[in-house]
Amino acid sequence: MICALVLAASVTCRAQGRASPSTAYEVDMDVNDQPGAIPDPDQEQLPSALRRQVVFFRSTEAPGTIVIHTSERFLYVVMPNNRALRYGIGVGREGFQWAGLLKITRKGEWPDWTPPPEMIERQPYLPRFMAGGPGNPMGARALYLGATVYRLHGTNQPETIGHAVSSGCFRLVNADIIDLYDRIPVGTKVIVRQRPEL
Repeated sequence: MICALVLAASVTCRAQGRASPSTAYEVDMDVNDQPGAIPDPDQEQLPSALRRQVVFFRSTEAPGTIVIHTSERFLYVVMPNNRALRYGIGVGREGFQWAGLLKITRKGEWPDWTPPPEMIERQPYLPRFMAGGPGNPMGARALYLGATVYRLHGTNQPETIGHAVSSGCFRLVNADIIDLYDRIPVGTKVIVRQRPEL
């Protein structure tokens, strides 16, 4: 069902095999959502490689475009002069990764969470609805991707950043999603790639 929704939005949904990780933060984790868990500030301090930073990034995309490299676990906001602001992210686990071209269609602060029926079927212990707040798995902000069920959002599980654990959404620590939310307007182009292009 999720794949069907995404295909309708001109996105390719496909399972990805696990590549041999070159760094510790690329290892997939077997983690379930933890509604209600509130991380302490120390947990939200990412390893240096995953922290928000300006990096060299060659692209023909216009400044402001978001480019997501799922295999690298990074989200880039294109800047002028071959630079980008890079964020460490958590991505979809095996079988829930996808690629495509979308736009940010809306934004929300402390969004509510209503797990779709497919997620409830896989994880029946999840709540059917959870109001926005610090313990919500959607985190502090959400940027909605096209007409799909997918979002860029915060998380109450900062330890999952750099890993493949989600049902297809892209998660950032709350400080990073707030920063991204403040930079990115509705209508922003989002490119999701499985592997970097040569």
